[in-house]
Amino acid sequence: MFAAIFELPLWITGTAIVGGLCVYALLGLVLVRRLVLPRLRVRPEDSEFIGAMVQAVMVFYGLAVALIAVSVWQTHSDVAKIVSHEAAAVAALYRDVGSYPEPVRSRLQGQLEGYVNYIIHDAWPRQAKGQVPAGGVELMNGFQATLTAFEPETEGQRILHAEALHAYNEMIHARRLRLDAVETRLPGILWFVIFAGALIGISATFFFRVEDARLHAVQVVLLSAFIGLVISMTFALDRPFCGDLGLGPGPYQLVQEQLMKR
Repeated sequence: MFAAIFELPLWITGTAIVGGLCVYALLGLVLVRRLVLPRLRVRPEDSEFIGAMVQAVMVFYGLAVALIAVSVWQTHSDVAKIVSHEAAAVAALYRDVGSYPEPVRSRLQGQLEGYVNYIIHDAWPRQAKGQVPAGGVELMNGFQATLTAFEPETEGQRILHAEALHAYNEMIHARRLRLDAVETRLPGILWFVIFAGALIGISATFFFRVEDARLHAVQVVLLSAFIGLVISMTFALDRPFCGDLGLGPGPYQLVQEQLMKR
């Protein structure tokens, strides 16, 4: 249920997060100014203490959210490198087996073409939904059986076969990392810290005694909108394959279009 939220368009989730925080800020400010502040003995000189407390809260919150956002972006970039590495390994392996004698060459290249087609049209839609695709295991087992069954007869074929096995191992390694990355996400406790910290930080700004309520409201809404934008960015990058900013099968499509078209 919660995972489906990450599949929504970014403009919907972003608007919901920013709008929700702004609405909370306005409603909370109105309630505090009408019901709470009149019952508190807040003097003008108390604003210094309130300001120091708000500053402390926002500094700690900003530091925590900044570290989380950087970590999420780094993970997203690392997964993009893994995807490109697997596609590059597939391309190298395809070229290596292209020098094998027939009928092994056609069979190996055909199996690789089937694997790339599977990734683009079957595995990727599943990954975009946060599901780990399992169909590639049989394809890889069949390819490995064909590759390891080949017996080189010349020194050149032995060298070529060794290079093909190396490229195959690189592809399998990258494939394993890609599948592990499908379930990469922030723990629930960190999302709790992000949203709870935002509400606490915004709520702390309600207790200033500002003469003009409209000025107070504008400042609180601007702060809430900025916090919402940062949270929206973190939300959009949290799951590498989901949402509008999710990684696509572009590297595999490039290999298919430029290398595997016959």
